[in-house]
Amino acid sequence: MSSSSNAVLGNSPNAIGTAAAAAPARDPQASASATAPATASSPAAAASDLFFSPGKPPLVEVNGRLKGIGGRVLTPDDTRHIAAELIGNNEYALGNLREQGSCDVSYSLPGMSRFRVNAFMQRGTCAIVMRVIPSSVPAFGDLNLPTELQNISGLRNGIVLVTGPTGSGKSSTLAAIIDLINKQQSFHILTIEDPIEFLHPHQNCVVHQRELHSDTNSFAHALRAALRQAPKVILVGEMRDRETIEIAMEAAETGHLVMSTLHTIDAAKTVERVVGVFPLAEQHAIRNRLAKSFRYIISQRLLPRKDGGGRVAAIEILKSTLRTREYVEKGEGEGKTLLDAMRVGSTEGMQHFDGEIEKLIRAGTIDFETGMAYATNPGNLRLELADFTPPVESNPEVTP
Repeated sequence: MSSSSNAVLGNSPNAIGTAAAAAPARDPQASASATAPATASSPAAAASDLFFSPGKPPLVEVNGRLKGIGGRVLTPDDTRHIAAELIGNNEYALGNLREQGSCDVSYSLPGMSRFRVNAFMQRGTCAIVMRVIPSSVPAFGDLNLPTELQNISGLRNGIVLVTGPTGSGKSSTLAAIIDLINKQQSFHILTIEDPIEFLHPHQNCVVHQRELHSDTNSFAHALRAALRQAPKVILVGEMRDRETIEIAMEAAETGHLVMSTLHTIDAAKTVERVVGVFPLAEQHAIRNRLAKSFRYIISQRLLPRKDGGGRVAAIEILKSTLRTREYVEKGEGEGKTLLDAMRVGSTEGMQHFDGEIEKLIRAGTIDFETGMAYATNPGNLRLELADFTPPVESNPEVTP
């Protein structure tokens, strides 16, 4: 552990991390490096996040629910030392934790797994969340993505946005699309990430991956530099600010395919988020530019399966057409909304959340109550399902 880490996080005579989860109490010196591999290779191989929090034993999130993985209750000293181990000598991260109360780093266990780490202060103590990054790039077919999204690999310019809440699979979807382009095209692909998640090998394409605060100091600076690095495809980990959005649109307008993510709940909110970043006087011009440059806005929600066997993705697709470009440019109005366009645009490859949720309910993949909870407009969805009668499940414990 570095001395600078100790200076920020606090010192203790104890060794790093007594949070032994999968290497339990018999090993009091266990640390994040002992707990993390067990998390990544948990029995169901479905653990998405690992949590170290004072007052609780180590926890993993599996299919959206937290589960303990053994070990004793962690103390503030334990979590401080685990954070110090994960941050190491990253002075930028240490400064953020000290000055802003949180920091992001990546953490690798060679040959085993990689993690995206956020350490943060709460109630005067340190807590850590580690997102498991799969060791292999997901194949397009393995994610059961709509076939319409394969067309992205043939695009030569424009913006593709993948949106949704944290943990909805945005990074996996983008990685699968990049992998498809890597196999089908012969391009220079440049990614700018915080941190790098999936490691893309060179295939038919050459892929360069830049990590924030390691290879570059900001998305905007890296994106501006990318315009001089001759990429055909640019992946920006997240559209975080006005400058990044503006340069991304400039790149799309000058012959690059730009892909990125936003934390928005659906396609319509995504348009409003992008436009709303700019001052009112500039919003009309931005709408015009966005209408011309966007190609797809893909929104995702993960819903728990009825059988308890994990989660299933509901995906909304807004595609650039004459109608949708007009609605983006002029704004939505009565009877002229992006949702209306997606409802009638199925022949053009579009789909909307409630339509997909209805299919999942009718197929018995999710239950009715879950569908209502995740629907954009539960009232309308309920009307669409007025003819649907949920199947009666037999209960072997009930005597006829």
